[in-house]
Amino acid sequence: LKKTHALLRKKITDRPVWAQGASGSEVLLREFEAAGNAVLLGVDTFWQGIDIPGEALSCVVMVKLPFPNISSALEEARRRWLEENGRDYFRDWSLPKAVMKFRQGFGRLIRTSTDRGAVICLDSRVLKKGYGKAFLEALPPCRKISGLVDLAGFFQ
Repeated sequence: LKKTHALLRKKITDRPVWAQGASGSEVLLREFEAAGNAVLLGVDTFWQGIDIPGEALSCVVMVKLPFPNISSALEEARRRWLEENGRDYFRDWSLPKAVMKFRQGFGRLIRTSTDRGAVICLDSRVLKKGYGKAFLEALPPCRKISGLVDLAGFFQ
């Protein structure tokens, strides 16, 4: 996050570019909403509980699909327990949890009936893997685009 923030601050000069962790989350969110045109980088803890209706939040970029970190002790124990009980960790836990978080990320953008914006998923697995369909089907009805030209047209 820090490296991406440093890179984007050099590339984006016409608006503020902030990253989670630089100051308290509450202060950061107030400043983001007040600016109205800022870029805000965040990690997993920003996924839930963010409520910024209106134009200040018009684009959410998901770098990767939000699968649980299998290397954590909790997830490793969960995987073992599921497998010992004849269940499949990926199908029965990891995929449904990731799909739910993906939908929640989408929900950060549309908070009121007048909100509009774009959700960009940079993880090609959503289109290339068989399980990618589960992510797309979890979204509310919306227009899907597949390139920067279409995205620019959407914002104009």
